[in-house]
Amino acid sequence: MKDKVFNIFLTDDDADDRMLFEEALLELDIQVEFRSFENGVDLMKNLLDPIQPLPDYIFLDLNMPLMNGEECLNDIRDEPKFSKIPIIIYSTFIDSIKLEVLRLNGANLYLKKPNSFSLLKRAIEDCIANIKTQSKEPIPPSDFILQY
Repeated sequence: MKDKVFNIFLTDDDADDRMLFEEALLELDIQVEFRSFENGVDLMKNLLDPIQPLPDYIFLDLNMPLMNGEECLNDIRDEPKFSKIPIIIYSTFIDSIKLEVLRLNGANLYLKKPNSFSLLKRAIEDCIANIKTQSKEPIPPSDFILQY
């Protein structure tokens, strides 16, 4: 895992959350190219730009202006060339009403934002490890949520 460079995108309207995420990611024992976006519109613009490299993982906040995480997830999954990019919903709360919809619409995991820096590092590592071991089958509901 140390030799691979992971291209990881985070889309979150909260600048502090983006900064903490990047700091946590850079402290992990993996090589990373990181990009962050303030909203789903900017993420989609980047994904659809043919000269930009595609990410290995997308962490996607649910509540954002312009295009929320659910809308963004649906747009990403509507594009066949993005179908294999793992998407982790990254939110401060667990929206029990939307969980099943997000899972069935193609989200790979739902990560509740941890409340400490050390747990955030562990959560990111777990997301990367968890998705690497997932099969092609949809993830069962019992394994969809990661919370610390």
